[in-house]
Amino acid sequence: MTSTSSIIPMGALDPAAPFIHDTVRWLEKAVIGLNLCPFAKGVHVKGQVHYAVALADNPAAVLVLLREELLALQGMPAEVRDTTLLVLPHCLQDFLDFNDFLGEAEDLLDVLGLNGTLQIASFHPQFQFAGTEVDDVTNCTNRAPYPTLHLLREDSIDRAVEVFPEAEAIFERNMEVLEGLGMEGWLALDVGPHAPEPGAASAKGGNAR
Repeated sequence: MTSTSSIIPMGALDPAAPFIHDTVRWLEKAVIGLNLCPFAKGVHVKGQVHYAVALADNPAAVLVLLREELLALQGMPAEVRDTTLLVLPHCLQDFLDFNDFLGEAEDLLDVLGLNGTLQIASFHPQFQFAGTEVDDVTNCTNRAPYPTLHLLREDSIDRAVEVFPEAEAIFERNMEVLEGLGMEGWLALDVGPHAPEPGAASAKGGNAR
């Protein structure tokens, strides 16, 4: 498992770097570029988004890092770290398994006494709204390059709603934006995973672990 708060260039030694690079690309081109979340640009520009990557391939290890990141977010001023994106490139690739894990994540919030202080949102490359087809472009509003847990401050959400009181209209607007874009347009954004598959480097003679 690894955690970082900076954007590390592709090719750096840190094994988390490619996954952070892909996540930032998605944030900038899709979430901010399409204005899917009006509140994202401010914290991104101010450098208040923290990126953490769990390189483990099992949910138990992810829960350990999730606990660390929740406590770290709680313990820092919002001006320094307003929100955290915890990226899971090697774990919970199945959307149903990911959904089941979200229950454990919510239980962890309770155990830590952080309900009402922090909340956990989620994104997944296979995200699918109930009643939609897999290839329905509106599902892309909640699709990220990798399974991702978004840790947010309740206070920050409340402040954002004060600035944008009709927050419930965001969902409807996003549906319209994605429908207008179409799946071809979404794919043209090129915001999917670019990191090599696990083992690809070693197969070429590298020593990546």
